Amino acid sequence: MGSGEGDDVQFKSKFTVYVVACWILAAFGGLMFGYDIGISGGVTAMDDFLVKFFPKVLERKLHAKEDNYCKYNDPMLQLFTSSLYLAALVASFFASKACTILGRKCTIFMASLFFLGGAAMCAGAQHKWMLIIGRILFGIGVGFGNEAVPVFLSEVAPVQHRGKVNILFQLFVTIGILIASFINYKTSTFHPYGWRVSLGLAVIPALVLFFGSMILTETPASLLERGKDTKGKSALKKIRGVDDVDAEYEEIKKACEVAKQVKQPFKKLMKRESRPPLIIGIMIQIFQQFTGINAIMFYAPVLFQTMGFKNDASLLSAVITGSVNVVCTCVSIYAVDKYGRRVLLLEACFQMLISQMAIGVILVVSLKNTGTLNSVLAIIVVVLVCTFVSSFAWSWGPLGWLIPSEIFPLETRTAGFAFAVSTNMLFTFLIAQVFLSMLCTMRAYIFFFFSAWILVMGIFVYFLVPETKGVPIDAIKERVWKQHPVWKKYMNEDDGGLKGVEMA
Repeated sequence: MGSGEGDDVQFKSKFTVYVVACWILAAFGGLMFGYDIGISGGVTAMDDFLVKFFPKVLERKLHAKEDNYCKYNDPMLQLFTSSLYLAALVASFFASKACTILGRKCTIFMASLFFLGGAAMCAGAQHKWMLIIGRILFGIGVGFGNEAVPVFLSEVAPVQHRGKVNILFQLFVTIGILIASFINYKTSTFHPYGWRVSLGLAVIPALVLFFGSMILTETPASLLERGKDTKGKSALKKIRGVDDVDAEYEEIKKACEVAKQVKQPFKKLMKRESRPPLIIGIMIQIFQQFTGINAIMFYAPVLFQTMGFKNDASLLSAVITGSVNVVCTCVSIYAVDKYGRRVLLLEACFQMLISQMAIGVILVVSLKNTGTLNSVLAIIVVVLVCTFVSSFAWSWGPLGWLIPSEIFPLETRTAGFAFAVSTNMLFTFLIAQVFLSMLCTMRAYIFFFFSAWILVMGIFVYFLVPETKGVPIDAIKERVWKQHPVWKKYMNEDDGGLKGVEMA
């Protein structure tokens, strides 16, 4: 699928301080998500945390002849990390309704409230159940934030910069991971309450999102969708920084006219012509998780300890991989609207495959059940992990959120994106819940397991993922799906009276 079909459409816009502030403040929803991903792995590696909540794990960890691959294998410890994502999975469907009925801005505000509650509960936890409830509150916040923020960013971004703006979400995810890794590195020496500081500091980005959500404008598409046409046009002028917005306003309005005829968006998603974006939105989320990235990011400190690094060194290694993650996400901001989505996805598949295979070979050959890697091989593994993280950071990380947020028509956008978010949360939950058990059972061969998935996803992208660079978000159906060699045959069905009412 070519990338230039929509490049001739350029609606007028200019950058203003206000619109850039809106992008950054909304993206703090991503920072909250990233902070949580990064904080949980470091906290579960802290002895003070383990002695209070998981003493049996600590006992295994300190055992003289511990098994490198099994010392952290504990279902309840994994539930500490994964419970958040189960809560987010369920919450994303409620968030979809909130996005449609109340708007994107209100949904982001609600996410901040859940984040604040989760941070307070986790930091003050005295019992395991308090810890899990705090994680569930975080999870509801993630479900609401991850539903609303990428859709908000895609809808307020000018078409020629949509990729860059949407990737701010993933950039802030990576910044959150890096901040969390650095905080864990520092608080691991604060005995016995370092883990409380790590979990409690989540309140800072939650407060930024709380106050920031009051400053945000609602998106024009959301206002028009709810019949607030005058406010919608005013909001469009405000975020574009120009008064001449008639052409873009009319395009959004046409999309809203179609959307208003769809009373049951989830039912509409099951129709034949909705399958291409639904399949791609879901599969990209599944593939994103089966790259193995969250296995590495959740458990980077644990993983590096498994490879023979001492506790401080493993936390420092997690800071290094977090830094690579941030820097290389910036590469994506530059490249996504210049080279397109497909090139980044395919290049990353090749690079991730080589990295995972090489890590697997080194560990199979050199890391036995007991003992450690020699220092040279350990450094090589860290370099390979960084190579893997870098390729993910400029491709599957940000594009996993960008592509699903831009491929659904307005009438199914929040419902379709809810499926994408919930799929992401489901498979994040599964990976978080079973990774340590998989590591214990499969040992180093787990890296070959993820490598096989990377091969499959490369084939999927090559044949089935279209290019959306430069195409206005409300013209994707006409200019992408109806032109794609595989998916165009799904676009000809009469969908119950909406045939002929197209988005320009």
